[in-house]
Amino acid sequence: MQLNNASKEQLSQWQEELKAKHQSFKNQNLKLDLTRGKPSAQQLNLSDGLDGILNGNYKSADGTDTRNYGGLDGIAEARQLGAAILGLEQDQVLAGGSSSLTMMHQTVSFAYFFGLNGTAWKNESSVKFLCPAPGYDRHFSICEDFAIEMIPVSMTETGPDMDQVESLIKADQSIKGIWCVPKYSNPTGIIYSDETVKRIAKLGLIAAKNFRVFWDNAYAIHPLTTTFPRQIDVLGLAAAAGHPNRPYVFASTSKITFAGGGVSFFGGSLGNIAWFLQHSGKKSIGPDKVNQLRHLRFFRDADGVRTHMLRHREILAPKFA
Repeated sequence: MQLNNASKEQLSQWQEELKAKHQSFKNQNLKLDLTRGKPSAQQLNLSDGLDGILNGNYKSADGTDTRNYGGLDGIAEARQLGAAILGLEQDQVLAGGSSSLTMMHQTVSFAYFFGLNGTAWKNESSVKFLCPAPGYDRHFSICEDFAIEMIPVSMTETGPDMDQVESLIKADQSIKGIWCVPKYSNPTGIIYSDETVKRIAKLGLIAAKNFRVFWDNAYAIHPLTTTFPRQIDVLGLAAAAGHPNRPYVFASTSKITFAGGGVSFFGGSLGNIAWFLQHSGKKSIGPDKVNQLRHLRFFRDADGVRTHMLRHREILAPKFA
């Protein structure tokens, strides 16, 4: 269809044909929810066993009454489960509320207003983030919320173009962060290679002192295969490079159990864990520990989570095929 070269009669004919085709779609009375990332009712049904699972027993393994105040870092078993999912140690993980996105926004907020290594981003003349593109729109919305300038970075089949990343960071110390979805990255499903992860872990050698890697491992255990690919530990690699505080790791069960009622996780060095708790303790007395306990009774352990994800796969794989 060459619109620029078409006659008035051809344009009129095409218009009528397209109107008829459009009307045929309307006549089907389809009600399609094309919301990105929204689980189907069939998937949500997989987690209906969460309801009533506590059966009046609200005590965690160490005897904590999860109905009460306290436990800002989450109950120990929940932290252990998050650590197993993320390939970290329990003391490197906090268990929070229903949304890792909330934790990401909080982390940016804490860095912006209170600072890292004594320097708050709000006191900088300019704050910029590297944003691998295509990427996750919610990450970009957080940047917009704080008027952080976004610099697009090309994506390759092995993750962000690291030559480009390193060149930009070397040239501009006002770059304070990079967004990363290391596994099944939005929207193309790219998995970062080991070499890419190693180079990201070493960015602290060339970046500003208050630069951070926002490692959104939202799809850590969401394969369409029957195996669960493992990635090397970005926290361990950063520590080995002499910059243990650079990465912040995030994950949740939002696309595992109930989308609006899951458990989120924050992973980091012991220093970053203490930093996050210092500021989050001013805005909360603790997360929903009852919901954390429900998830633990439902899954029992990390193998239970993987078994649950294979049930998701049985529903999703035919749709992708």
